[in-house]
Amino acid sequence: MEELGPFRVMSDGKTLYRNPYSWNHVANVLFLESPAGVGYSYSNTTADYSSSGDNRTAEDTYVFLANWMERFPEYKGRDFYVTGESYAGHYVPQLAHAILRHASPAINLKGIMIGNAVLNHWTDYKGTYDFYWTHALISDETADGVSKNCNFTAGAESNDLCDEAYGAVVESLRNIDNYNIYAPNCQSQGLVTPPITPSIESFDTCTSNYVEAYLNRPDVQKALHANVTRLGRPWLACSEVFTRWVDSATTVLPIIRELVKNNIRVWVYSGDTDGNVPVTATRYSINQLQLPVVAKWRPWFSSTQGAGEVGGYVVQYKGDLSLVTVRGAGHEVPSYQPQRALVLVQYFLAGKTLPDCKNC
Repeated sequence: MEELGPFRVMSDGKTLYRNPYSWNHVANVLFLESPAGVGYSYSNTTADYSSSGDNRTAEDTYVFLANWMERFPEYKGRDFYVTGESYAGHYVPQLAHAILRHASPAINLKGIMIGNAVLNHWTDYKGTYDFYWTHALISDETADGVSKNCNFTAGAESNDLCDEAYGAVVESLRNIDNYNIYAPNCQSQGLVTPPITPSIESFDTCTSNYVEAYLNRPDVQKALHANVTRLGRPWLACSEVFTRWVDSATTVLPIIRELVKNNIRVWVYSGDTDGNVPVTATRYSINQLQLPVVAKWRPWFSSTQGAGEVGGYVVQYKGDLSLVTVRGAGHEVPSYQPQRALVLVQYFLAGKTLPDCKNC
């Protein structure tokens, strides 16, 4: 309801309007609130909330998919793709790996697509601080302090000088939206009635307030057949249920390498105004794979009408792996650039290279 679904929520938290760039236009889209404890999802065993992690999430999601295919057998064997953003840089490759491992004929996995994705611990951190410096968000002194005193390799211990540099970073970013460094901050903590006129092309940074109010309405939950167990908590964009995350891979790059070897299409896309998992982090991580370039870095165009508009940049590597940037998009690409995001997924599903400007 904030990104790629068929509806967005008006500022009154009560009514909807259509998203003309919904991904439902190009695919049957199944949204999954995962792991159990996120959104309306739940476990009958409360201990699951204190022992969840990457491995459990992958296996539980695979079991869900396998059972879903049994419930809806008309979808068995169809081309199947998994997409996600942010920490789904773990969830999506790990689920794809589980699908390959179980070798279910019902789930015909063809590809994965992950956006502004957490991929590799030390390059994610290095790329994030480099992004802050190159986008004039932190001082030379702070950047130098991070570079000299912080060790981002797995298992490395922090130190006072690194903590001091990190504190300076936090202070510099305190008054901006790290999910889109050029976006305005939300100025309202509640709803707006009567609702303001919405715009798909200009994302309302207060949208999460509207969505949260809408999905906690009893009539909405009844219509969605959701929360039928009457959970003792509201629907929240970020779960507050988990008490402990027992395993988190320091890198998923070996899994991505294995997916590529198994002819699974992999697209890693990045909104280039995101400061949370920025494009620099993604580029450093992909470069760790040391894959040969088969189609060099070039602009792609989100429209082939008229003069065309640069939607971002793309580079293709051996093994059907592509790195794609989306110009002017923050952490959730379809929120900020819905039309470009629809072009992105449309070409991904078709197995085609993103459009250049030959027809402009």
